[in-house]
This record gives sequence, structure tokens and C-alpha cells, in this order.
Amino acid sequence: MTGGLVLYARSRALPRAVAALAATAALAVWGAYGLDAYLDPSRQVPVVALAPLSAAAVIGASLYSASGELDRTAVRPWWRRRLAHLLALTACAALLLPLAVLGNPSPFGPSAMIRNTLGCTGLTAAAAALAGARLSWLPVFGYVSAVYLGSANARGALAPVWAWPVQPAGSPWAWATALAAFLAGGALYAVRGARPEGAGD
Repeated sequence: MTGGLVLYARSRALPRAVAALAATAALAVWGAYGLDAYLDPSRQVPVVALAPLSAAAVIGASLYSASGELDRTAVRPWWRRRLAHLLALTACAALLLPLAVLGNPSPFGPSAMIRNTLGCTGLTAAAAALAGARLSWLPVFGYVSAVYLGSANARGALAPVWAWPVQPAGSPWAWATALAAFLAGGALYAVRGARPEGAGD
């Protein structure tokens, strides 16, 4: 059993993914340094929106399988391993990234970072299941970038739903949307796995 888990981890390059997540967190800490967020908490928004996006891209790349056919014909169902894989890397990112925004109380502090990590990872997992792991970063990159650039004057009751990556941590609708994205994307990936590269070509 242990040998199988080790082989699974190596086949998904999990040690490399963990190292990349640690590097992403270090870059986020560096990026947040000197923002003087105590003067204006909204200065943390770029870090809170973009660091989880980068972490989700790392996680999405690790979902690639070079043996998709073997995975699908295995005697034991792989959904548990896929789910554990996704949850472990998500937990790693959720523990490391908030280090970038620790300090003075802020509406864009650790809680917002964790929320965005969950939401971005869920979208990436869904994209891996539908489009393949190698392109899984692209839809979430486009979405978060568009929200970040276009939500400066977001108003209306639905703004916390569609602009959840840039909402304060206390927004319940932003949290609900991010959690729904994580649960739906995680379940879809666990059940289906990453779409085989070149499928449908």
C-alpha cells in the first residue's frame, strides 16, 4: 500500500509541486512586503487575488497523468487517491499562502487568502477534468484576471458572487461561491480524473 502511494506521488511529481507551492508562498510574502497595508488594506488585494491563482496553477499541473488509460482500468477505484492528492496540495497552499498577509487586522487578510485558494483550486480542478491538466490554469487565470481588472467599481447584489476573489473576507456570498467552486470542482476531478491530453482531437 505504501509503495503504491509512493509511486503515485512520484508519477504526479508531488514533491516538486510542494516545492513550487513553497516558492509561490515565498514570492507572495516578498510581494506583500512594504505594501503598508495598515494605511490602506485594499493594497493587499493583488496579493490575495494573484497568489492563490499561482498556487492553483501549480496544483492543476500536478493533476496530469501520463497513464490515464491505466488509471481508468485499475482494479481499485482511483477517486480516493485523486481526492487525497487534491486535498493535500490545497491544504498545503492554504497553510502557506496566508503567511503573506499576517499582521495587522485586515479585511483582506489570511481568511480571504484561504477563501481564494479554495475557489481557485476548485476552478482549476474542474478545468483539469474538462480540458486537461496542462491547460487547467487557463480558465481560472482568465476569470481572476478579468475580475481583478474589471471589479474596481463593482456594485450590486451579485457583485460578491461574481467578484469573490477581490471581496473582503467577511463577505458570506463570496465565501459561499468559493466553497461551491471548490466542492464542485474537487468532486468532478475526483470522479473523472484529468481529461486525457489530446482527447477529442
